[in-house]
Amino acid sequence: MQRRIVRRRESRFAAADGLSLFRRAWLPERADAILAVVHGFGEHSGRYDHVGAWFAERNYGVHAYDHRGHGRSAGPRCHVRRFEDYLDDLVTFLERIREEHPKLPIVLLGHSMGGLVVAACLCERDPEVVCAVLSGPALTSPRVSNARRFWGRVARTLLPRVSVQGGVDPELLSRDPEVVRAYEEDPLVTRKATVSLMTELLSAIERTRPAGAQARVPVLVLHGEEDRIVSPEGSREFALTLRDPHSTLRVLPQLRHEILNEPEQEVLFREILEWLAKPMGESQA
Repeated sequence: MQRRIVRRRESRFAAADGLSLFRRAWLPERADAILAVVHGFGEHSGRYDHVGAWFAERNYGVHAYDHRGHGRSAGPRCHVRRFEDYLDDLVTFLERIREEHPKLPIVLLGHSMGGLVVAACLCERDPEVVCAVLSGPALTSPRVSNARRFWGRVARTLLPRVSVQGGVDPELLSRDPEVVRAYEEDPLVTRKATVSLMTELLSAIERTRPAGAQARVPVLVLHGEEDRIVSPEGSREFALTLRDPHSTLRVLPQLRHEILNEPEQEVLFREILEWLAKPMGESQA
């Protein structure tokens, strides 16, 4: 395919509570649809440059933002007061996109914690999107004893901004050593999270995983079978509750957590593009 011109754009927007959030876009000369990307824990939207460029070359306008406390957005590092702040930010981001592209269908794509944010938004906020793609969504809670959960709630009340190790082993992200090296050397990647963020994530996982029936649009759930950071079992359970007949679960052999950064990434991009054809066609009918 002949390479097409992709314009990269960076800007900021204000969250509902006034916090300054960083955003970026990959824009083709003419967009037929919009892909809104929501990144994972501790990372930032810049790690999705290859995703944005690939889909922009195929006439998707791609927009992404950095979560509060992540990347180049404002806020205490990897901290959130309540999980609903992430949902508020996503809804505001979609409103900005809708203002810029009032006639184009919007697709959500969320990875890991971003996949959890997207899934929760679908179930609790019913955003104006035609479908969603979840990549290794964080829908499985880590094994934590009742005692540790109790002390976590206590710590959240008394010292909510105390940081704890996030626990992401870079070697488990991808089989591509260049991806691992880039992650380890990225100054915008954060390895720790506050007690408040970790507690809020656990609560959000527990209420979102069984709630897929509340999503009113088709959802493509993709998960690496060799994901040792987020177990694919949560994706399986969530997918079983989805009601739209076009919703699909794919557990991908050999792939690790960051399936969009694996050596087979272009094959996966094409699979996503093919799956999107039906909901895109129905939205334009």
